[in-house]
Amino acid sequence: MEGSDQTNPCAICLGGMGAGGGQAIFTAECSHTFHFHCISTSVAHGNLVCPLCNSQWRELPFVRPPQPAPVPPVLPVQPPPPRLEPMHHVQPPPISLRPMHGVQPPLQPPEPEVFDDDEPVEPPSSHDAHRQTAAGAGSGGALAVTTHTEFSAVARDSSPDTFAVLVHVKAPGIPEGEAAASGDAPRAPLDLVTVLDVSGSMSGQKLALLKQAMGFVIDNLGHHDRLSVVSFSSGAQRVTRLLRMSDAGKGLATSAVESLVARGGTNIAEGLRTAAKVLGERRHRNAVSSVILLSDGQDNYTMTRRAQGTAPNYEALVPPPFLRTGDGDWSAPIHTFGFGNDHDAAAMHVVAESTGGTFSYIENEAVIQDAFAQCIGGLLTVVVQEARIAVACGDPGVRISSVNSGRYVSHVDEDGRSASIAVGELYADEERRFLVFLSVPAAADGEAETTTLIKVSCGYRNAAGGAVVDVTAADTAVARPEHSEDAERSMEVERERVRVEAAEDIAAARAAAERGAHQEAVEILENRQRAVEQSEAARGGDPTSAALGAELREMRSRVASRQVYNSGGHAFMLAGISFHAMQRANWREVPARSAAGARRVAGASMNSYAGALRASNAAAPAEMANNASETSSFATPAMRAMLLRSRKAREASVEEQQQPPKAGEGTESSGPTEAINQ
Repeated sequence: MEGSDQTNPCAICLGGMGAGGGQAIFTAECSHTFHFHCISTSVAHGNLVCPLCNSQWRELPFVRPPQPAPVPPVLPVQPPPPRLEPMHHVQPPPISLRPMHGVQPPLQPPEPEVFDDDEPVEPPSSHDAHRQTAAGAGSGGALAVTTHTEFSAVARDSSPDTFAVLVHVKAPGIPEGEAAASGDAPRAPLDLVTVLDVSGSMSGQKLALLKQAMGFVIDNLGHHDRLSVVSFSSGAQRVTRLLRMSDAGKGLATSAVESLVARGGTNIAEGLRTAAKVLGERRHRNAVSSVILLSDGQDNYTMTRRAQGTAPNYEALVPPPFLRTGDGDWSAPIHTFGFGNDHDAAAMHVVAESTGGTFSYIENEAVIQDAFAQCIGGLLTVVVQEARIAVACGDPGVRISSVNSGRYVSHVDEDGRSASIAVGELYADEERRFLVFLSVPAAADGEAETTTLIKVSCGYRNAAGGAVVDVTAADTAVARPEHSEDAERSMEVERERVRVEAAEDIAAARAAAERGAHQEAVEILENRQRAVEQSEAARGGDPTSAALGAELREMRSRVASRQVYNSGGHAFMLAGISFHAMQRANWREVPARSAAGARRVAGASMNSYAGALRASNAAAPAEMANNASETSSFATPAMRAMLLRSRKAREASVEEQQQPPKAGEGTESSGPTEAINQ
């Protein structure tokens, strides 16, 4: 259709609906649009179900045709048939609403019974199948497992009870070269459900920024990936079924996102229940599944129904299919994003924590796209699934005392002779470090000069090819000399011990701030910051330890008073806890201490979108690639690359807005949504 807008196609014929097409547009109650002639046959037979989202319509807008042209009385002809007015640029509001003749509208549009209308996954071509088979065979590299002992030697007569061994796993990276540069490298396709808050508090610029961020997500999903958009306010609606991100699918998803309108309350639980239906009732499945939840408010439906004076049970927001109840449960994680300072950070943190996701705090609303970009940069590079570390003792006298695994489920057998850690999914190049504490016996006379401590292996499933892989590390042993004063200390173990102890104090400081003991919280963080800076790793110039010190310094300012804590400190602390517990990059801005750094980002004026973007882009390029943060040590190369792509896209958007209009172009001021989608 010449002159039509192909980026916003009719969901039936996939033809565009731009101004140049000259066709009438039908807008349903669910905000989806169709050519009037495409939908007319369906509605004429009483079919009031949206073909895009399956919502049942209660009534149809009546389009009033123009009056017939006057006919001279001397001509014996009938007036011409009525003509529907075409749409031009924008959709006019319905003139009136009239129910279909003979159809009784229900009081509320019923939800589709089953969400089994997901678009089939694209079958791999012979080329794709060959690449995935090669990936499953391990041509792209296998997960690496290594261990590090706290000291290189233990005296023969010594019997430490908490001798630390670091178990380190690192996922294979993204293949380099021409395939990676073209995006043709084998990877596991993604089923993504985005659950978006469109309550009344999201109106205006917030919604415009959310639409911009979703546009970036849609643009960067591949044709094998599938996306479903769920919106929630007082209730929840599946805005699009699970669509494959082909050109047509991206057009439909973009149109659906642009149709979102902010109004009503905040029903997070209903939004997540709808997401659970989308994933649970799909007929087809991609290898990777995940959910992104964004909200700027507090659930005022589910969380109000509790006994007075009792602590809120935030897990009530999470549908059972998402909850992880055991170490063999690999349900889809929910990555939550708290938007602004008024969201319920505790609820968002619990939702993420109970499902294996991460909690991110978007303090500066202008960078919501960057936060989403970093997240999908990881989701699009899942290379390892269902990873499980197995630890077995070597020497008969060695016992496992405990395992420090953060939020990853670990188990130590009753006899202390074996242990396991459920790791789950890993992104390309992603690492996990776990401290295993051992009881080491004294070496008897005549025994070997070394003691075998543990044997470590890791079994997992290759996400791209589906092959099951088992990797075994070299036996972990320690020398047993007569004296061990000169034993070498492992910087790997020292660095991880410092981080784990800092994470424990962060949680303790947050608990103190929650009960109003702000001075105590400051002292906890101040003492830990001093210990970190005096650690051997930090004094040796370790950048991770230096970043940890900066993080603790920022947290001190966030818990200093009730006012500061309530206005964002609470969310910042919970995001830090999530960061360390999952050992995975999330979004939170630790302001750079350099001039003109990211502190201007956090305090950017939101009076104008372009002004906010200019402020958020004021950080130096190195800071931008580092999440405008000094604590993104868990970010993978792919996450950093996607973040940088988002930054460049936003910079280009600002530059385009600053260009003077060309001759002949209109000078009317566009709305926020138009400005961010130029």
